Amino acid sequence: MAENIIVLGGGLVGGPMALDLARDERFTVTVADIDPGVLDGLAARGPVTGEICDLSNPAAVADLVRDFDLVVGAVPGHLGFATLEAVISAGRDIVDIAFFPEDPFLLDAAARARGVTAVVDCGVFPGMGSALIGRADRQCERLDLVLVYVGGLPKIRRQPFEYRAVFSPIDVIEEYTRPARYRENGKLIERPALSDVELIELSTLGTLEAFNTDGLRTLLETISAPDMKEKTLRYPGHAAKMALLRECGFFSEDAVDVGGHPVRPVDVTGRLLFPMWKLQPGEGDVTVMRILVEGVQAGRRVRWTWDLYDEFDHALGVSSMARTTGYTATMAVRAIADGVYREQGVSPPEFLGRVDGCVEYLLAGLEQRGVVYQERLEFPD
Repeated sequence: MAENIIVLGGGLVGGPMALDLARDERFTVTVADIDPGVLDGLAARGPVTGEICDLSNPAAVADLVRDFDLVVGAVPGHLGFATLEAVISAGRDIVDIAFFPEDPFLLDAAARARGVTAVVDCGVFPGMGSALIGRADRQCERLDLVLVYVGGLPKIRRQPFEYRAVFSPIDVIEEYTRPARYRENGKLIERPALSDVELIELSTLGTLEAFNTDGLRTLLETISAPDMKEKTLRYPGHAAKMALLRECGFFSEDAVDVGGHPVRPVDVTGRLLFPMWKLQPGEGDVTVMRILVEGVQAGRRVRWTWDLYDEFDHALGVSSMARTTGYTATMAVRAIADGVYREQGVSPPEFLGRVDGCVEYLLAGLEQRGVVYQERLEFPD
């Protein structure tokens, strides 16, 4: 059983994950971050130990994690792959939530060689939603359709963006710039992020807009359904504003000359947008997701629909995105510690869905924390 755990990153999601694990008397929890103020704030809220570390330095990460039984990765996406590689090189199991652009399976051989269990993309989606899809795939002769709508939103709409970033804001911008990949009629399609906007009606929030983002990730390799698509949900009008900023170059990483000084437009945009996107005291956020999966089970057409609606936890001061993302990861930590999941190598969440009882274990832990997935099973024929 893993007892000594280190969380890499004490930010908007890493901090709540550390505190959730620290409430489990089986675990001793350390948080590593470069900001001592972040560490002091967490220590004041729960029994966690702080460790100052530059997590952008893979060698420092590898040296640090060798003293622990299990690692939780919560660094921004642009650091994710190098951090995961460093942890694997140190021979430590890891549950990771970083949304990085690289292919995690590039590290599978190294993880297997070192006997490491590395659960990646372990958030809400990809994450728990992927595990549900993986279980459906295991239970069917074939899957024909996977359709996912997911988003984190402020509960109170405020112009001009009607949005709050409750995880790394730079990762949000990358969602709006990285091309979206999906499968249609068996063919891999690539479209610009923010494209193909459609309106979706949900009983919880009314009319939302959905647009293409690159959220399927490993599912494109591990699930063979001919039609698979993921779209991000926002309040109507948000995609057009973000697309305008992108097309005007405000999200570009290529430096431009400003008064003789090279300046990256994305850095300026971030400095301007991030304060406006910060969740203000007293505000709350919500997470919504709908997953539709269709296939053939025991010769019959079958359809699963999962709905998630979750709100900010004002009692603990934890955002809904941190709850739905972070608690999926902390339950995966417990699944490894309890021997529910033992597979070595790189495991995207859909692999957890292949193991008997693992999805039920994760769902039960999430429900204990107030994160509830509503499932509907139908046989259309």
